[in-house]
Amino acid sequence: MTMPKPRQLNAPRLFRVILPVSNIESAGNFYTTLLGVRGQRVSTGRHYFDCGGVILACFDPRADGDDFDTRPNPDHVYLSVDDLEAVHRRAKEAGCRELGPIAKRPWGERSFYCKDPFGNPLCFVDQATVFTG
Repeated sequence: MTMPKPRQLNAPRLFRVILPVSNIESAGNFYTTLLGVRGQRVSTGRHYFDCGGVILACFDPRADGDDFDTRPNPDHVYLSVDDLEAVHRRAKEAGCRELGPIAKRPWGERSFYCKDPFGNPLCFVDQATVFTG
């Protein structure tokens, strides 16, 4: 008797990352400037930005009618970009809470670290230098 082969499943796909914010209007404006795309308001407390098939979702629970506050994400969200210098300039213009310099990392990536006005840590990486291990 032959045993059937186990069914091959596709790997899960990441499709949305939540960025907790305390002011959805301000977050929409900040991320529009930073990312260089408008995004879309999908509810009174959610603004979505399509980042290459993964949605970066600004979420303000109070504006969405929830009765709780959020805290910033504990670790960085990494985004790869074609023009790192242009994004660094926009990060400064947008008003990042913290903004580090562009630097080459020991693992070979060119990147910069920053925090949005709500305390969420972000890292932008030059697409040409992305290291995935």
